[in-house]
Amino acid sequence: MPELPEVETTRAGIAPWCEGRRVEQLIVRESRLRWLVPDDLPQHVEGQRIESVSRRGKYLLFRVGAGTILVHLGMSGSLRVVTPEEPPSFHDHVDLVCEGGHVLRFNDPRRFGCWLWLEGDVSKHKLLRNMGPEPLSDAFDGALLFNKSRGRRGPVKNFIMDGKIVVGAGNIYANEALFAAGIRPDRAAGRISRERYDRLAAEIRAVLAAAITQGGTTLRDFVGGDGKPGYFRQELQVYGRGGQPCRRCKRPLKEVRISQRSTVFCVACQR
Repeated sequence: MPELPEVETTRAGIAPWCEGRRVEQLIVRESRLRWLVPDDLPQHVEGQRIESVSRRGKYLLFRVGAGTILVHLGMSGSLRVVTPEEPPSFHDHVDLVCEGGHVLRFNDPRRFGCWLWLEGDVSKHKLLRNMGPEPLSDAFDGALLFNKSRGRRGPVKNFIMDGKIVVGAGNIYANEALFAAGIRPDRAAGRISRERYDRLAAEIRAVLAAAITQGGTTLRDFVGGDGKPGYFRQELQVYGRGGQPCRRCKRPLKEVRISQRSTVFCVACQR
């Protein structure tokens, strides 16, 4: 599934082709996504100028004068900028045709993505209102993690992946940040000190920022807005490396399942 860096990479890739341009046409070939694409979505957006393309968590927000198009890439979705002459493939479900001859094409083989229409304050929508702070914002730090974690007995990995605590620390990057911070992913969230949470918050920021800079992580079928894959995978320290030598101490990395998710860590470097 595309995680926050992949979604941010997509946003940065498509924004220059969309922002400030009018929507000439919205073509919906398949409306049966995670939720049905509203029948009247084209009526709301055609003729409107896209004022901005922003991101909240893993959601992309296309703001126009009358409201906001909310897009989620789902499990396997991608957005690419193509020319009108490029024929759609079988899984190309939505085209956003902008003035100037640019088409934003949504491909989603598994159809877990969404295209929805929002009016008013988007932060109050049910999909967004309970989200925690953005990990790269000033609202996120070690103090927040420490305070929210008190009394929690569950694994710290689950804690930092909870979108109500902080958005965007998905499975790949939670593994990486915990390794960088030297914290075992199965340690109880409520048993970790403030000092260690300061380190963890800093590493979450660093790992996500590095992944965004390098274009996200290529896993399965993710591609960025320009059709090019991400390159962060070659930098992964633990995720997907179970049984291989730790890059620090050379001991074999341990792989377990925590809440049905692959979790890799070093028993020597993480405690």
